Amino acid sequence: MNWRTPLFFLLVITSWVFLSPASGLSQDGLWKRIDEGLFLGEFQSHGLTLVKVASTAYSYKLLSASENNNVRMTAKKWCQTHNLISATNAGMYWTDGVTNVGYMKNFNHINNPRLNTRYNAVLAFNRVDATVPYVQIIDLKCQEYERLKDKYQTFIQGIRMVSCRQENVWEKQERMWSIAAFGMDTNGNGLFIFGETPYSVHDFTNILLSLPISLYNAMYLEGGPEATLYFSAKGVEFEKIGSHETALGENGFRKTARPLPNVIGIARKSR
Repeated sequence: MNWRTPLFFLLVITSWVFLSPASGLSQDGLWKRIDEGLFLGEFQSHGLTLVKVASTAYSYKLLSASENNNVRMTAKKWCQTHNLISATNAGMYWTDGVTNVGYMKNFNHINNPRLNTRYNAVLAFNRVDATVPYVQIIDLKCQEYERLKDKYQTFIQGIRMVSCRQENVWEKQERMWSIAAFGMDTNGNGLFIFGETPYSVHDFTNILLSLPISLYNAMYLEGGPEATLYFSAKGVEFEKIGSHETALGENGFRKTARPLPNVIGIARKSR
């Protein structure tokens, strides 16, 4: 979602493009093992799909147009080009179509040098030493960022949804849209979260907290038609595309994935 582009909210059903079905997924959200340390879960009553990733078995990648000749690609194309298993949005972006709304750094490349004082979550991975987890969401209200900022090579700042005390910190609102988010569970697993059904972010956060997924904290990545989750592993492949729900009057469906400037992806670590 271009953060400066107004939303003209209308009732739209989310486009969900299946390339091949994730057969065997529980309708109640129980995890289906795809590979070692890699699981899919569906909560169909909420239109919610999660990819659970063991950080000991998979590495996280930040891919940005600003680091790749300003080329924007769909999540699927990012995966195919860079040999990733799954990818989702790495956050909202400004009107230049490239720059993240909050701080974004990947090793020596800086996409946005400014720590946004309004956003209280920073996803960190590519650790420098073993004194910190492989990946974590740094809560700027609960943790000392200054102590952690030199412990990782990659940082993506976004809006906090669930605090380190497992509290919903998103204000109530009327507007609704599909949502891509990232969470951590209490066992240190990463969670790629995609909500097909449009919800307000406040209500969506409450749903996450009510589910048996051992959620520890979570941050918002993207909403509306730009929200995307792509996955391909062990014969299971899907591409999910978001929508927003608003007043009547605007044209209907968007079934084509949008090119994204920044994505978070995962790749299998060497065995």
